[in-house]
This record gives sequence, structure tokens and C-alpha cells, in this order.
Amino acid sequence: MSAYATTAADEIELTLTHHGSQITLAFSQDATITDLSERVASDLSIPPANQKFLLPKAGLQKPPFKDPTLPLSPLVAKKITLMGSTSAELSSLNASISRAAAPRRPSSIKAATPARHRDWKKVQDEAQYTFHTLRPLPYLPNPDRSLRFLERLQDDAGIKAAMRTHKFSVPLLTEMDPAMHTTHESRTLGLNRNQGEVIELRLRTDAYDGYRDYKTIRKTLCHELAHNVWGPHDRNFWELCKQIEREVERDDWRAGGKSVGNVEYAEAVEEEVYDHGGWTGGEFVLGGGGETVVSSAGGTVPSGILSRRDILARAAEERMKRQRQADNESKGDGETS
Repeated sequence: MSAYATTAADEIELTLTHHGSQITLAFSQDATITDLSERVASDLSIPPANQKFLLPKAGLQKPPFKDPTLPLSPLVAKKITLMGSTSAELSSLNASISRAAAPRRPSSIKAATPARHRDWKKVQDEAQYTFHTLRPLPYLPNPDRSLRFLERLQDDAGIKAAMRTHKFSVPLLTEMDPAMHTTHESRTLGLNRNQGEVIELRLRTDAYDGYRDYKTIRKTLCHELAHNVWGPHDRNFWELCKQIEREVERDDWRAGGKSVGNVEYAEAVEEEVYDHGGWTGGEFVLGGGGETVVSSAGGTVPSGILSRRDILARAAEERMKRQRQADNESKGDGETS
């Protein structure tokens, strides 16, 4: 920290502080700051270009000095701080900088994977041949669970394939109130109005506390889709119904039957599908006023009483939305590929 005179009358000693360490150097009485710089370069391997000296009163000094003849004798017993890096430290630092700046090559180059081809004809067909509006009954418990059930049917791989094959476009898929279609003789599981304008499915158990087996309901949906073509339960109808059931099973690559969310399902029980064939006419009542129909495209429409014109108009709007979305995706993919 300090500099002090030695016993020899013609020498002085200066103590420098460098990186927290003290270094003592001896000089002649007439030594200058230039002599100090040379000793630091030779003894400490700090080249002049890297040297900086913080001196009392004189402040910061570095080579080339403004006054190279500045004497060292007045600095005896003064605090002198040396700042600067040795040649070895500079070499190590430069090497580290070079390594960090060098471009890195991956240790292993992964093989390029081909871009997945998207069947845009299939995308456009799925936008057209589908259930355009999904409708749970809002006055029954947990309508959100029923909506998820309807969405699952809409997204079922087997159902989607069958609807594309037969070009089925259904304006409204909704759930049935079990209390309205149960007698001592039979239990109605599905209804089809006006060749597929509206399809109702009995999703819930009779006590409303759970949901029926998924595959049984899906089989009922196959039955109701067949009524899009044939009204009465004749030979033509049953042949088409069995054909649709086989197609749905064949194309159901996800195997179906798994629960969704926390929906409770009844045990799988084979039930005979009761319905009234393809029936026509009348108004379709959807609960009380002020409620909404949940659109499969994310929107809502008012409920109450939907006439044939209302149902078809809503379906046309959803169909156009889906078609525009499919067209926009197709164009966007073409621009980026």
C-alpha cells in the first residue's frame, strides 16, 4: 500500500497494489515514471499499452505519459494503484473470446423429415359434410358435458369418414330429453327430422345422472344417418344402416369408447334402437326462451322454436364459415410451401 525509503541512501522503494496484492519495487533516487513503466513491463509482464497508474494528486497516468520525466521520489510513502493485465492473461482472454465467437457445429445432424402432406380435398369435405350446429339441452343438468359428448361424436374419425363418403350434411345435432320419449313399451334412442335437418340422440341415462355407453349412442347415430336417405324401416334402410355401421367401425382408428373429461358413462349394454323412422313436419322446440344454441364453429344462435327455415339458415351460415376457413388454410399452405 505504501512506499518507503530503504537503508541505501541512493535507492527508494515503491509498493504498488495490483489486483489486491502488494508488489514492492526498488528504484534509484532520480527514477521517473518512465522507469516505473519499464520495470512493470519487465518484472510483471504487463506491457505499457495495458498499464494504468493511479497516483495521489497526479491522478490516472498511462503510457505514453504527458510528462515522462515525472519523478518517483515524491511518491515514497504514497498509495499507488497499478491496473492492467499481464500478457498471459490477455492471451487467455482472447482465446476464450475466439472460442465463444466461433460458429458452433451440431454434434449430430438430424435427417430432414419430409413435410407432412395435407389432403385439402378432405379438409374441405369435412367442412361441408358434418354436423354444423351442436345443441345440448340447457335446462338439463351439466349441459357442458352433453356438449363435449356431441363434440366427440362430431370429431369421431369413423363418423367423419362415413359422412364424407355419403355426403351427409346435418344442420343440427342435439340431445334428447329422456322424459319426453319413454313409454312402458319402448325407449326412443334417436330421432331424425326431414332427412337429416335435425338429429336427436338420447345421451343421458333415464335418471339424468350419467351418460349412456358411447358406442351404443354412436350406433344410434349411424341408424339416424341412414334415415337421411331412407325414411321407413325397409330393406333399403337396413342395408344402408349396416353399411354405415361397418364403415364407422372400420375407419375408427382411435377405437372410440374412451371417457371424455369427468363424464360418467353407463355400462355398455346392447340396446335395440327405437325410433319413428324419418319423420317430417312441425316445429322443433329447443327449451325455453332466452337460451342459446351452441355452434360447432364457436358461435351461438337463439333457441326457442326453430323452424325448418331457421335450422337450414343456421346450417348454411356454419357451412360457409367452415368452407371459408378451409379455403384460407389451403391458400396459406400453398403460399408457404
